[in-house]
Amino acid sequence: MTAGRFRGPMRPDVLRALAFCALLLTLAFAALPGTAQVVGADDQSAKLEQWDKAADAAQETIVSEDTTNAQLETLREQISSYRSEFAKTRDANAARIATLEAQLKALGPAPEEGKTEPDDVAKLRDDLNDQLSELKAPQVIAEEAYLRANGLVTEIDQILRARQTDQLLTRDPVPLWPSYWPEAATDIKDTVVLLAAEIRAEIASPGNRAAAWRDLPEIAFLIILGLVLLIRGVRLSKRFGAYVLDRGGRGAPVWSFLITLLMIVVPFLGLLAIVKGVELTGFYGPRGRILLDAVPLWGGILLAYHWLGLQLTGLAHDQGSQLVDVPRRSELRVLIDLLALMLVLEQATDIFEQIANVSDASRSVTSFPQIVITALLVLRILQLGVLQRRAPAEDTAETDQAPATGFDTWLPAIRRIVTILAVISPVLAAIGYVAAAEAIVYPLVLTLSLVGAILILHRFFGNIFALIARRDDGGMDSLFSVVVGFILTLVALPVLALIWGARVVDLTELWTRFLQGYSVGGVVISPTSFLVFVIVFAVGLMTTRLIQGVMRNSVLPTTRIDPGGQAAMVSGLGYVGIFLAALIAITSAGINLSSLAIVAGALSVGIGFGLQTIVSNFVSGIILLIERPISKGDWIAVGGNMGYVRDISVRSTRIETFDRTDVILPNSDLISGTVINYTRGNTVGRVIVPVGVAYGTDTRRVEKILLEIANSHPMVLAGPTINFAGFGASSLDFEIRAILRDVNWMLNVKTEMNHMIAERFAKEGIEIPFAQQDLWLRNPEVLPGAHAFHGTSRHNFAAEPGTEKDPDEAPKPQPEIEPDTDGDGDGR
Repeated sequence: MTAGRFRGPMRPDVLRALAFCALLLTLAFAALPGTAQVVGADDQSAKLEQWDKAADAAQETIVSEDTTNAQLETLREQISSYRSEFAKTRDANAARIATLEAQLKALGPAPEEGKTEPDDVAKLRDDLNDQLSELKAPQVIAEEAYLRANGLVTEIDQILRARQTDQLLTRDPVPLWPSYWPEAATDIKDTVVLLAAEIRAEIASPGNRAAAWRDLPEIAFLIILGLVLLIRGVRLSKRFGAYVLDRGGRGAPVWSFLITLLMIVVPFLGLLAIVKGVELTGFYGPRGRILLDAVPLWGGILLAYHWLGLQLTGLAHDQGSQLVDVPRRSELRVLIDLLALMLVLEQATDIFEQIANVSDASRSVTSFPQIVITALLVLRILQLGVLQRRAPAEDTAETDQAPATGFDTWLPAIRRIVTILAVISPVLAAIGYVAAAEAIVYPLVLTLSLVGAILILHRFFGNIFALIARRDDGGMDSLFSVVVGFILTLVALPVLALIWGARVVDLTELWTRFLQGYSVGGVVISPTSFLVFVIVFAVGLMTTRLIQGVMRNSVLPTTRIDPGGQAAMVSGLGYVGIFLAALIAITSAGINLSSLAIVAGALSVGIGFGLQTIVSNFVSGIILLIERPISKGDWIAVGGNMGYVRDISVRSTRIETFDRTDVILPNSDLISGTVINYTRGNTVGRVIVPVGVAYGTDTRRVEKILLEIANSHPMVLAGPTINFAGFGASSLDFEIRAILRDVNWMLNVKTEMNHMIAERFAKEGIEIPFAQQDLWLRNPEVLPGAHAFHGTSRHNFAAEPGTEKDPDEAPKPQPEIEPDTDGDGDGR
């Protein structure tokens, strides 16, 4: 559809005929875009002409200072409808334009000046260019009209916001000034007298009396029914809900919540019946009609707040259904009901200003007491303990108090803000800024009410989850509870914006811009494109995981590829699948990757400076998967860590040590460092078992015995060797060197061979020595008790057993304590 102005309303039969003709034209000329555009050319021209006139008139209206807010809102709605139509036209034929541009790109660049190309190619190029021009012309025009309409809408929004700000900053007469009080009392009295006189006049009218007498049965039935529902509905619903809750059971909270909704529905239906009965009488005038239309709203506020108080503080006397833990629950319910009454009085004050010509002083005097009382009620609610952090229970096993959450840390700050706003609003009203005070205190009450409603709904959905999942904790400790809380918060944000002065058109404008998307690096990302990206990528990821599972469990086990190679193939397939899924998802979402060249360049610079280690590990992981110097299941040693490779990813490798602990090694350490792979290619490996015998033992005999032990072990392959390593400090050192079938059993083989050696040597009488050292003392006389051995003589502790010394012989200097490290007896 082409851009342009809207025509006046058409009859339904004409619209159906045009729709049928449009369908036929679409089917007949689907392959001829140029013809399809020509069909709507006249209509496009007419619409553009109409839009130009409407835009000029709108500009004059905006500039005028006499334009009211209602006129600006109406004008904005009209311009927004034009803007929506231009947006549709601007985005039309995008697929066909992309196809033509692709065809032109396939033909290659146009020949330079002075050069020619084949006639058929030149003719095709000209034809494609003509079609592309015809398709782009409406888009260019629609884009210009869209920008102008968007500018007008933005200008209107700025004017309305500026007027709203001026209204809030306007200072009214000071309500504390006593001279304004008689005037306000007179205005209230005159309004009541005028309303009463109007009603008496309507009652005195013979026509109204006749109509009322004629409809008397219906009027009486509606009023009596309404009174019964209004008086008994709240009490019966409250008792019924408390009865269901006291019955217990997993589903009791859910059914009790649904039943207590009747506390609002039943009395509200009764109120509507009464209002309808009064309407049938006709005993009201224009002012009475305004009041009568407001009664359902007032009643709904009172009933909703009464239900809200019961839900927050608990039904009847039960302690398990309360959301606000305060000691004086009854008082809190009364305070919440009084807040509802103050909201109703605030609405009544606005109607009072509509039905009577009151002065600004009277408006200020009548509003001031309501603001003060509302602020005092809020402060008293805070004093009762609402929005107060819960103290930790001394014995959690003996208390039903709910555990503290992360939200509790914000409660002191929120409580402080609410207190400040509740104190500021009466002060502002007292000095004359009544509108600003009303814009603070009443939205504050509505915000607290919204928070209470969110808490109630959050608990309700948690109870539903607990009922379905058969849980006894109310579902408050589950992921479902967190998700529901997040969703409720998102839903409450627009409502909160409306409470604090935002207009509905402001929210719709934000939503429209959100749907249009945001430009990032020349690429427009919209919710639709993001949703397409998520869905396509999720499908591609699930397909990749499915193929990986089939390859891992069905295909690769039937081949001769080793387990490490199978793991590498499955991992590589996963990375390729994720890459392709992301690429297809980006393309399906309509994101042009070439437009992100600048962003990608900046990202590459960031990678070069800040992500060097990550990129190095990534590249090393790719090398490990391709070259496979190590594989899953290999026994390796690297950097002082030894164990089996359990997993190789693109960033790190996981090794399970013999202590059953996991060591995560960066892949770059495996590529650039020294790695010992004990089982690379095969599991054959050598084991070395050292053993020592005492000096004087027949070495040939020891060699023969060790060779027999090595050949007798089943894990040893043919050809073990015995190595006479040398002469040790205390023993003659031998080594068994044998090739094992599986090097993974190295420790077990060494243990078994050591047992066999100990048993065989004991049987053959061959001694396995232990380390011995001779200890020499220098100047032993300094030791305590040195003279106790031979009277006053010095004792030579280094003397050989069986030798004696002459006590009268002069002592020779002796060395200090020195270990005999080399075993030759010289003390050095």
